[in-house]
Amino acid sequence: MDYKKFYKKRFFAHVFSFPFIWAPLIPLLFLDLLLEIYHQIGFRLYGLPLVKRKMFIQINDRNKLNYLNFFEKIGCMYCGYVNGFFLYAKEVAGRTEKYWCGIMHEKKPGFKTHMDQIDQDFAEFGNEADFKNKYLQD
Repeated sequence: MDYKKFYKKRFFAHVFSFPFIWAPLIPLLFLDLLLEIYHQIGFRLYGLPLVKRKMFIQINDRNKLNYLNFFEKIGCMYCGYVNGFFLYAKEVAGRTEKYWCGIMHEKKPGFKTHMDQIDQDFAEFGNEADFKNKYLQD
């Protein structure tokens, strides 16, 4: 799938989708709070090791890249938080599932589990040429 951002060609689509991308932030922050309360209390009660949040959520690296504009940096921080939070939540949920019921699901064609990996074709961190090639060219 081609994820190149044709800024001039897709300006309206980007502006139109903006509220739908950012609207989940407040509910996600609330979910994050509830998950963290469960994580801190439940895992201690179960005797499970705590999940290291900093291993999943990273929001302060891409904003240091000089070749990104202000809005791209804010977007990168948002994506770093949201995608990292979901990975963190998946890890907490997976460890909870293993504690309460460590039975694998039946294997079915096309069924995705939390163990599956997603192949990401991201630009290499700090590589401006790779970023421009993958995201800014027509």
